[in-house]
This record gives sequence, C-alpha cells and structure tokens, in this order.
Amino acid sequence: MGKIDTTTVKHVDINRYVGKWYEIARFPNSFEKDLVGVTANYTLRKNGKIDVLNQGYVGALDGKSKQARGKAKIPDPEEAGKLKVSFFLFFYADYYILELDEADYQYALVGSSSDKYLWILSRNPELPDHIYDMLVEKAARRGYQTENLIPVLQK
Repeated sequence: MGKIDTTTVKHVDINRYVGKWYEIARFPNSFEKDLVGVTANYTLRKNGKIDVLNQGYVGALDGKSKQARGKAKIPDPEEAGKLKVSFFLFFYADYYILELDEADYQYALVGSSSDKYLWILSRNPELPDHIYDMLVEKAARRGYQTENLIPVLQK
C-alpha cells in the first residue's frame, strides 16, 4: 500500500457538524459487518465532548437493529478536523474529516490515520451522484483504494 494523504479540513464548526449523518458508502470493516441503513448521530455535550450513537440493521433494512454508543473529542482545537472517537472504555480511534461541505455541512468524507477505514456520509439517505463521484475522486487522489468502497443501503 502506498502512503495516503490524511490531511483534514482546516475548519469545522462542531455545532454545525453534530446531528444525524447517513452512511452512503464505506470500506468493509469488522464492526459494521452485514449492517445496512447505518446512521451516526453526534450530540454536543456541555463539556465540549461529543456523544456518538451509531446504528444500523443486520442484513436488511427490516433486520434486527444494532447500536453502538461512544464518545468523541477534539484533542487539538487547532486541528478541528481531527477527532478521536471511542466505543471501548479508554481506547480512542482516529476520526479524520478529510472533506466537508463547508458551506452547508451536507456531506463529508471521513477517514483515519490508516488506509483501512473510509466513509462517505450525507445528511440525507441519498447523495447526488455528482457529489458521490467527486468524493470518490478526491479519496482516490489521496491514495485510497476506492474500488473497495461498498454502497450502504438506506431507507
């Protein structure tokens, strides 16, 4: 694997970023195996930390609901695009906002410090093709193996 470009967006207004995001596509990973209809909901706490609620359905949109609750933080305010997310006690994983619709906060490309994770997120269950293609192209230019992206069925 070549090196990937994990440069994050420079400005993130966390108050605008929080809320509900739909997972449009992702790299396959063990913790989301067989999940469809996946959403991520971020809620800002008074202390500046963020509550995370990821949920999806196993196998089909009418399948069993599966949830994972976690928390997130921005370790360095100077790098607002680099978050740390935790679902297991004190283990924090990198959550890098690589691309963001900075005008309207309608879509995002999220990765990690590793090339194993990539997500395309949208505020709506469907993302217009031209925006999806643009995000895939930007991910490819960063060195991601975009052919590994799998579409996520949404309601």
